[in-house]
Amino acid sequence: MSKKDLTKFKTPHTYAIIFVVVLICWGLTFLIPAGKFSTHEVEYENASGEIDTRTVLQTETFRYMHPLNKDFLAANLEKLYQDKPALEENDVDQEAFGELLKTPADTWDQAALDKVGLTDDVLYGLYGDNFYDKSVNLNKTAKIWGTDDFNGFGFLNYLFEGLVSGDKYGSAVGIVALLLVVGGAFGIIMSTGAIDAGIYAVINKTKGLEKFAIPILFYLFSLGGATFGMSEEVIPFSMVMVPFVIALGYDSIVAVTVTFVASQLGNAVSWMSPFSVAIAQGIAGIPVLSGAGFRLACWVIVTGLGAAYTMIYAERIRKNPSHSVVYETDNKFREKLAEDDSAQEFKLGHKIILLEMLAVLVWIVWGVMKQGYYIPEIASQFFVMGLAAGLTAVIFKLNNMTINDMASCFQSGAADLAGTAVVVGMAKGILIVLGGSDANSFSALNTILYSMGNAFAGVPKAIAAIGMYLFQSLFNLVVTSNSGQAALTMPIMAPLADLVGLSRQIAVLAYQMGAGFMDAFTPVSASLIGVLGVAGIDWSKWAKFQIKMQAFFFLLGSIILIIAVMINFQ
Repeated sequence: MSKKDLTKFKTPHTYAIIFVVVLICWGLTFLIPAGKFSTHEVEYENASGEIDTRTVLQTETFRYMHPLNKDFLAANLEKLYQDKPALEENDVDQEAFGELLKTPADTWDQAALDKVGLTDDVLYGLYGDNFYDKSVNLNKTAKIWGTDDFNGFGFLNYLFEGLVSGDKYGSAVGIVALLLVVGGAFGIIMSTGAIDAGIYAVINKTKGLEKFAIPILFYLFSLGGATFGMSEEVIPFSMVMVPFVIALGYDSIVAVTVTFVASQLGNAVSWMSPFSVAIAQGIAGIPVLSGAGFRLACWVIVTGLGAAYTMIYAERIRKNPSHSVVYETDNKFREKLAEDDSAQEFKLGHKIILLEMLAVLVWIVWGVMKQGYYIPEIASQFFVMGLAAGLTAVIFKLNNMTINDMASCFQSGAADLAGTAVVVGMAKGILIVLGGSDANSFSALNTILYSMGNAFAGVPKAIAAIGMYLFQSLFNLVVTSNSGQAALTMPIMAPLADLVGLSRQIAVLAYQMGAGFMDAFTPVSASLIGVLGVAGIDWSKWAKFQIKMQAFFFLLGSIILIIAVMINFQ
């Protein structure tokens, strides 16, 4: 009788991994008291030379969540009611305030004070932390089940809350909608056979030159990340690149690496990205896009090393494809490419569709860089691409496509990415369980941010720089928005750099690399999950490959920071 091999561990499903992370984060909220910061608007010069504003936290205003000191409030709010200038300055509703004072002080709570304009921030501005009962730190922990309307948010509702969070401009709603529209559009495009035929045509004309495709693609996508913060835009590109790279003899992991990972590497060492380095420098109070020479040299070197790392892995897979952890799931792409010989015939209709795709891709890049197009516009552009491809296929009778077939293909294409859309909502739910990323609301995440910031005071410069880098990397596991992470962390890290004797430029560099490199790994990244969904890669399998690459990136980042400290990078 054969014995079961207990050494073989079945990789958990991504859904299961995220649910365990949600449970862990929920548990942390019982242990970590909630904290918050006051916020204010800061102005900075953006990459276009225009004055922009950003809401950032004020480091010195951090406080834990405490019960109200009602004796203090009873003694001081009567005096405040008599101070009309102070009431007007803080936009307090004087009539409602007067009615509140007629009620017993022991019935007051923050919600009642908010209604008259005496918010937590207003009271903190007037009395510091004296209006709290500081003998008790409070936790902000979600219930087991509930909604905002009934019983209050419960962590078991993390999926729904995650899916409906945000707006059409970002995670999760915007990314989910983008995935479904792009999936539907490419469902039509793939059914025309144009991409398959184009892939065969390219391979037949470039035999023996396959190895040059990886560094060329890597540098191109890295440039996209460095110049305009390419991230969500990679999702539709991956739909073309995955079958192309597999047809070259590699695997879908290589395809995701030369597209998404390359773009995030470019973002990590960018000298001009308006969504990362420009915002971080503006908040840190240093000239926007300064230090570009050092960063440009880093981009050339790091991109080259990243491409070399990918080429070594890719060559190993090309020689023995079965060594790939995604060999089985990649079979669907191989089978589709080889299902019939007619796919290799490169017809006029195929060429027109590929030219239409190229035109739309150029339109997207132009729109993002020159017009500020974002998720809504990109989704619309890809819908146009799918519609044009379908109509072309109908006219040229490609695969005997009809209008009804176009509708069916759109439906099946969107369905293929529905599972990925669910992961985006799940990942966003992790952040919600931790209390959200709003610096001005009490949450465990704010306490973690404050505590880690203080941990680097008084340590040697190089260690402090690497410590900042490590912290930014870990923080990106829950907050993946580059601009959002800059707004939360740079107001703490910039003055901390002053205290430990580092330039604020180095603090920005640590933020960039921590946020950029880790975006290629974290399961909370909606863009990464979208690309993995397109490639048919489970995140847990991706992590097996990427964890080694992340170690390589961390080593490179640490070396860059040590050099920056040695030359006093300004």
